[in-house]
Amino acid sequence: MTKIFIDPGHGGTDPGAVGNGLLEKDLTLQISKRIRDLLLEYENTQVKLSRETDQTLSLNQRTNMANAWCADFLLSVHINAGGGTGYEDFIYPGTGGATAAYQNAIHEEVMKLVDFHDRGKKQANFHMLRESNMPALLTECGFIDNANDAAKLKQTTYIEKIALGHANGIVKAFGLKKKEGVSELTPEQEKIRQEAIRLRITDGNDPFGEVNRMYLWSAIIPLARRVEELEKKQK
Repeated sequence: MTKIFIDPGHGGTDPGAVGNGLLEKDLTLQISKRIRDLLLEYENTQVKLSRETDQTLSLNQRTNMANAWCADFLLSVHINAGGGTGYEDFIYPGTGGATAAYQNAIHEEVMKLVDFHDRGKKQANFHMLRESNMPALLTECGFIDNANDAAKLKQTTYIEKIALGHANGIVKAFGLKKKEGVSELTPEQEKIRQEAIRLRITDGNDPFGEVNRMYLWSAIIPLARRVEELEKKQK
């Protein structure tokens, strides 16, 4: 059994970074829940979140929770701020072996799906990395105070891409296998699903259960695009 502990950064009285009408604590929770849902499609995988609501937790509470649960891996999800742009991730300084391999896998898979500027794989003396008893990675998914990054973070389809990149990286790192009966989406089906999410035909929260709806979406999408064009002209 592979045990993945996911920590949505900040929460409750701690909003984290704020900018462009967004709160870090909200985005990290959205991304973390989607990563969890995607990972639960795999065999012998348990996923625990440090918080599932807008809850205030100290850093010690978060790492104590992961350590007590004896997680195999800790992922702490964050959104950056400070005038930069792009995606980056961190492991504790001097760690190598499995931790570095997990960072490599997740970084690669995230960057395959997003068009954030690649700020690289880094190391830092962060509490979540230092005080965890298992390999740990902290990701910074775009800059909330950068207008271009924030515009992407406001899109449901982009949040889905960020989450899927993390999940794919964890799947690759731990060699997870899909549960029997869970359908894989083909690349063409995934394109249709992403467009259906963008046009708000679906919220995208049940990607594998939606395979049989692909034909319906294919018929609706051209009409939805036409409606979208007309709405833009009226503004």
